[in-house]
Amino acid sequence: MEIRRADERFRTVSEWLDSWHSFSFGPHYDPANVGFGFLVAHNDETVAPGTGFETHPHQDLEIVTWVLRGALAHRDSQGNSGIVYPGLAQRMSAGSGIQHSEWNDGGEPVHYVQMWVRPDAFDLPPSYEQAELDLTTGELTPVASGLAKHASSTAIRLNQPQAGMSVARLTPAQAVELPAAPYLHLFVATGTAELEGAGELGTGDAVRQADSGGRLTAGPGGAEVLVWEMY
Repeated sequence: MEIRRADERFRTVSEWLDSWHSFSFGPHYDPANVGFGFLVAHNDETVAPGTGFETHPHQDLEIVTWVLRGALAHRDSQGNSGIVYPGLAQRMSAGSGIQHSEWNDGGEPVHYVQMWVRPDAFDLPPSYEQAELDLTTGELTPVASGLAKHASSTAIRLNQPQAGMSVARLTPAQAVELPAAPYLHLFVATGTAELEGAGELGTGDAVRQADSGGRLTAGPGGAEVLVWEMY
């Protein structure tokens, strides 16, 4: 088990962007921290109103975007467009090549987490999917997954049969059991929580663990957590 604190992440700051990187990204490089399991990017981004990422290319990536606050406008070279907001999952499969933009058309900052996963095959046809979720259960809810066990329950599908992401919105003192996957990445997106064997975790903290699972209990203000399990 490895605990990564929020302020230990790489950071990119500009007039319109505040981005925290869990792994090596862009000019930030650490050969000992280039990914975990199938995850190769896990960026915690805040984009100012009326700004965003201009059209840029991607290839051979499964890109999952999860918005925590505000709304993000997506447009791509395949003709797809959509507004991503809290409670709506988005996946873009870059495949053989795609260009897209991400823009904040709203009047408040948009805060979201974007995650990149390696697909199970290269040069796939590019595709896009988004779907709303019910997160009122207080359980880990599959958001984007290629895992067979999530085939009938995940909101959107990934082109990676060995990886899946779930989200839980927990009320104060509510608990969930984490799966004992060979690679498990836990990220506290908002609030605080306590993980069995790791202790207290704050907003932006992450835990990387192998084959251990454990009970996660939300703190006094509740928590929203993102959990990747990879096999």
